[in-house]
Amino acid sequence: MASAVEQTIAAFGRLDILINNAYPTMTHMPARLEAIAHDRLAASMTAGYHAAITAMRAAFPIMKQAGYGRIISICSLNGVNAHKYTADYNAAKEALRAYTRTAAVEWAALGITANIICPGAQTRPYETLVEYNPNMAEEIATTNPMGYMGDPERDIAPVALFLGSDMSRYVTGNTLFADGGGHINGVAWTPQPAGN
Repeated sequence: MASAVEQTIAAFGRLDILINNAYPTMTHMPARLEAIAHDRLAASMTAGYHAAITAMRAAFPIMKQAGYGRIISICSLNGVNAHKYTADYNAAKEALRAYTRTAAVEWAALGITANIICPGAQTRPYETLVEYNPNMAEEIATTNPMGYMGDPERDIAPVALFLGSDMSRYVTGNTLFADGGGHINGVAWTPQPAGN
């Protein structure tokens, strides 16, 4: 991660924005809590939580020196709502959400903001789940107040653009639900667990 920061500084001369969005895409299908092996849980925490911490710590000295920084962590409603059969993903994303909020408190006076986006979007992992659970898309759309699952570029990217800009200078420690209102009452989440 330090090398990525060094390359960014070499290429652009500065580092203003860090987006934590790494996760091993659909490496595991939904599984019951008791069936999730320790290795799978550890891998989820490594990619979804520890990697983000490493990135934030690498970016921090640069942002501190500049007196300016925007950190955006992409988390998930799965963790907030404790959706079934994705406990390893849920745990990693909620750990990242807590760490990001703590960074917001500790780094605010240094000109660094830290916020979270919990998106509801038609990403590749979502599409993969729908392939295995064809009724999920309709169930989710039916229970979402806006009636559809969002588009990553049209519905989520503008929220990240706002949080990454100076327009959000007085916004920190927040979780923004860019999900069409799905978080209000919870959207349907009914994937079939592995082996069932």
